Amino acid sequence: MRTTRTAGVARAARAIRSAGTIRVVSRDPAPRRSLAAALADWKNTHTRRPALLWWGWAAALFALYATVGARRHALIRTTGYDLGIFEQAVKAYAQLRAPVSPLRGEGFNLLGDHFHPVLVVLAPLYRLAPSPYTLLFAQAALLAVAVVPLARRARQALGRRAAHVVAFAYGLSWGIASAVAFDFHEVCFAVPLVSFALEALALRRWGAAVAWAAPLLLVKEDLGLTLAAIGGYIAWKGRRRLGLTTAAAGLLGSALEFKALMPFFSPAGTYAHAANLEPAHGSLLATLAFAPLDAVRPEVKATTLVLVFAPAALIALRSPLAWIAVPTLGWRMLSQNPFHWGTSFHYTAVLMPVVLAAMTDALAPYRRAGDALGRRHVRASLATTAAITLVLIPSFPLAQVVHRSTWRSTEHVAAARALLDRIPDGATVAASNRLAPQLTSRTDVVLFPTYPVHWRLYDTGRQVPPPSAEWIVYDRVPPESWPYPPGYWPYPRERQEAELVKAEQAYGYRVVAQRDGITLLRR
Repeated sequence: MRTTRTAGVARAARAIRSAGTIRVVSRDPAPRRSLAAALADWKNTHTRRPALLWWGWAAALFALYATVGARRHALIRTTGYDLGIFEQAVKAYAQLRAPVSPLRGEGFNLLGDHFHPVLVVLAPLYRLAPSPYTLLFAQAALLAVAVVPLARRARQALGRRAAHVVAFAYGLSWGIASAVAFDFHEVCFAVPLVSFALEALALRRWGAAVAWAAPLLLVKEDLGLTLAAIGGYIAWKGRRRLGLTTAAAGLLGSALEFKALMPFFSPAGTYAHAANLEPAHGSLLATLAFAPLDAVRPEVKATTLVLVFAPAALIALRSPLAWIAVPTLGWRMLSQNPFHWGTSFHYTAVLMPVVLAAMTDALAPYRRAGDALGRRHVRASLATTAAITLVLIPSFPLAQVVHRSTWRSTEHVAAARALLDRIPDGATVAASNRLAPQLTSRTDVVLFPTYPVHWRLYDTGRQVPPPSAEWIVYDRVPPESWPYPPGYWPYPRERQEAELVKAEQAYGYRVVAQRDGITLLRR
């Protein structure tokens, strides 16, 4: 009899390993202990390995993003607008001061430019390591960790292979690549918050979704609209009180930031980017009437709209989660600023988690159906997603990591570093856009020539104020770097060189050194 029971236990253990479940019918305590141990072994095996999947992807993506960001900075491809500006803000927080950025304008509090008090969380890190690399590595970590909930949800809904595809499509998506390869921006905080909120929505954990999404109000002023969209989704799914409360909080929060907080902090007393939101057709009513057409013209807008959903092979459009992308797409496509319309810069990063989470949500019913046709549809969709991601990689900046030029320094970089080393710590410096972030951690930097003028962006026709810094460092041949290949922003080269001549002839500066097109002057 004992032999028979022992054989039954062995068969049960084999069944657990193959099928994962078994009903315990024996009353003998010894077999029960054996079955419990087998169940524990099965649970450990099948819960630890998936965690390695998504955290492994996060670690690999962090290494990739950090490498791209660090090499760009080492090769003087980062810019004062925007890495230098954000470093000045974080540096001020680390010194327990208001986030004033001289690069953005004299006495300009960055909370009047965009509302991003979340930057204060970087202050302790910057206090320990005062360097632009601190910001670049923090951004790499935040963007990388956003893959965790996306891959975790994909594995739960679609299986292990699908989780790898989703992680691949997110991690190498063009929206994330464009953010990684253009300095540092506050939106890197929003990407993981949105990603974790979307996972909670998919699991119908409404309270957790709101908890993850609520801090978006501290990241950037427009993200209150994304919070409102998440609230609308929750209300549509049945939790009306929670959803409507969340939507109202998002709308009121953004309105408060636009109308009161940013004008309060701005030295000009107005929202710095208000011109981008002016009605395109003279009146609000006409602008709303033409909005559907204006959202897809000029054609660069239509191209961007297609490319936003391309990483998910357009499948994301089947899911109601895709509506969470509407606020960001709406203000971008209706903005008067052409920079918002295209695929460059950081503006699409927050949309990538939405697109991949919506794709997973759209495919989940086919996987649950369990029929052969549904499985083929899921496999074909995932294969298409992977193929599109692969095709787009060479056209966007993550491909820089395999370019030979990324791993080779140049004589120009060596010359720049040699001249910058001659500027003492604590000095005041007016620097070219791509030299500015090389100095922000140890000097007080403004842009040369002065920009913006009287806190006004894109108003390059005005008279440039005379430089007041002790040092000027000007680069006639700045390195090419995506998305500004010529590198002469914000003024044409001719005007910049005219201002340099004026600094010598009219403002009392003298040339200290020149090398490989870089000029160092001192008053």
